[in-house]
Amino acid sequence: MEPIELPLTTDRLRLRSYRETDAEAHLPIYSREDVSRFLLQDPWTPEVAETEIAKRLTRTGLETESRTLALVIETADGLDSLEGSRVIGDIALWLEDGSDEKAEIGWILDPAASGHGFATEAAIAVLNVAFDHYGLHRVFAQMDSRNTASAKLARRIGMREEAHLRKDWWSKGEWTDTLIFGMLASDRQTA
Repeated sequence: MEPIELPLTTDRLRLRSYRETDAEAHLPIYSREDVSRFLLQDPWTPEVAETEIAKRLTRTGLETESRTLALVIETADGLDSLEGSRVIGDIALWLEDGSDEKAEIGWILDPAASGHGFATEAAIAVLNVAFDHYGLHRVFAQMDSRNTASAKLARRIGMREEAHLRKDWWSKGEWTDTLIFGMLASDRQTA
């Protein structure tokens, strides 16, 4: 696998590798109850933010030891709808254990940036990398079924709902349902 050239740019976004200073930018997003509710972790504290961002610094491509491409989503300079460029979330693609042809995708966006199509733009850019650059066969996404915004995004970018697993995950004191969406390289004309 060839290394990917970063940052990725779209019309309105820059998807770049992590920097140590990103802990401060991500803390206001990950510390929110409404964001962490559907994640595996509790809301971040400043200490957790430092630790988590440090882990992500080496996740720069599927060809690396981490087998993960973790990207910060930043708005591009000069957008009318937002002041300056700023971190609005992150998106990652990681190879499934033991496979070089199947990967999982996941995203987290600041609710304050929702409604602009940024998540769609970022996710399509990463799917393009998954299939065009890395030549993957399949990309899937798993999420808490109560995370309706994430499910809508998966559908919007052309992923198909493949499974609804009932009460299969113990999360924060309760059994929760999991939705699984998938996209094959051959599905791409619908994305």
